[in-house]
Order: sequence, then C-alpha cells, then structure tokens
Amino acid sequence: MATIVELGREKIFIDASAALGPYRYGLPPHQLEIEVLMKTKMEIAELAKKCKYFVITHYHYDHYDPDENFYEGKKIFAKRIDANINKSQQNRGIYFKEIFNERADILYCDEMEYEIDGCKIKFSPPFPHGPEGIKLGYVIMVSIEEKNKILYASDVQGPVYEKTKNYIINEMPDLVIMDGPPSYFLGWRFSQENLSRAEENLIEIIEKTDCNVILDHHLLRDLKYRMRMKNLYEVYDEKIKTFAEWNGMKNNMLEAKRKELWEKY
Repeated sequence: MATIVELGREKIFIDASAALGPYRYGLPPHQLEIEVLMKTKMEIAELAKKCKYFVITHYHYDHYDPDENFYEGKKIFAKRIDANINKSQQNRGIYFKEIFNERADILYCDEMEYEIDGCKIKFSPPFPHGPEGIKLGYVIMVSIEEKNKILYASDVQGPVYEKTKNYIINEMPDLVIMDGPPSYFLGWRFSQENLSRAEENLIEIIEKTDCNVILDHHLLRDLKYRMRMKNLYEVYDEKIKTFAEWNGMKNNMLEAKRKELWEKY
C-alpha cells in the first residue's frame, strides 16, 4: 500500500513500508518472495529520501518501519497512540515515538486538517481495521485535494464497515485507494457475510461518487479475487485497477502463489 502523492512541489509518502505474512496458506515466505520484498524495501527507501512528508495510518509493519532512517528530519502525520488503538499497535507507536520524537516532527493527526502547497490534507476519525469490533485495532484514512480528490482508505478491508463506507461517500473522492477484503481468510477470520457486505459497499461507493478505485493489498493475496467479488467486477471492471495495473505493469501475486512456489522451487 506504499503510496506517494505529489503536492505541488512536495511529495507525501503514505505508509512507506512493505512486509510478508509470516504464515500464509500454512507456509512461511518463499525465498523468491523475500528477494522481491528486499528489492521493494530498497526502492521505498530510495523514494522516501525525496519526500518531505510522511503519513502512518496505523502501526502494522507493512505500513511503517521503525528500523528505517528516512523519517529523520521529516514531518510525520501519524495515527494517535493514546486513543482508539489496541495494545499491540500502541506499544509499537510508543516505540516509534521514542526513536523519532527528537529526530523528526511527529504530528498526531486523527480528525485534523492541514494545507501543503495549496493542497488540502484531511485525516479521518479512527475506523476499524475491518469489521466493527475486530481485534486488529483502528486506522485513519487520508483525503488529499487540489483539483481532484484522492482518498487513501488504508486497511478498512473492503470497506466492510457501514460507517467507513458512509465516510468515503461523504468525502466524494475522484480516486479511492483501498486494501480490499481479506478473502483468503474466508471461513476463519473473515465470513462470507463480511465479503458480501464489502462488495456491496464498494458498489455503492462507486455508484454514488463515480470514483475510480485502486483495489489491492489484502485482496491480492487471493488468486481468485475477481471471482470472489464477481458482481463488483462485472459492473465496474473498467473503474477498478490494482497498483500494478495502474502503473502499466502485470500483477505479480507471489504471496497468493506461495503453495505453488514451494511446490515448484
């Protein structure tokens, strides 16, 4: 989900990190996954040097990395660590603050608005990292507006939560960047009801805002992701792209192919 948005003469890097699931489909990461991850992390670090502003929407390691030094001397808009946060993320957020509080300008930004080079930056209230009551904690969403409006929805898993859907519709974005539902957890941590609700909510968002959508992250860990959300893609296929497709590249779903990688190599 690492995303750079140009703000006039400056750049803001949202969730400048990447990670692999330690276990996916009952298997650890394959060496090919690890090699691509290391290459990607190096690319992120190189791009981050050119960015003055950063956003941390929540404290999962695929969205921030306390071991990186590119935050030093930068302005960081970060999810609050004293409210609407679970214990795991709070501990990680406190650790990040201990490292960078004297080395960077950290602004805890839930429900705040700023202006950078004529661009309006708006941070949402905290929303669940998926369905209401989920134990994974909360995330904040980011709206960036100049002539057009981009809404970075972070890890809202679909969105599966009705209030998350309503917030996105009220923002009336031109482009939504969304993680999609974790359909690879079906029957375990994510129900068919949640998947259907996420699909219905996405359809409603596009219907009411006419936005384009970059849909990726959790959804792309499932090789059958298009079939899982068949109704959505049948109606709005031309409005939805993955990050790779947005950048004119082919999808390279290594984590979704973990079983195949271990069998072949």
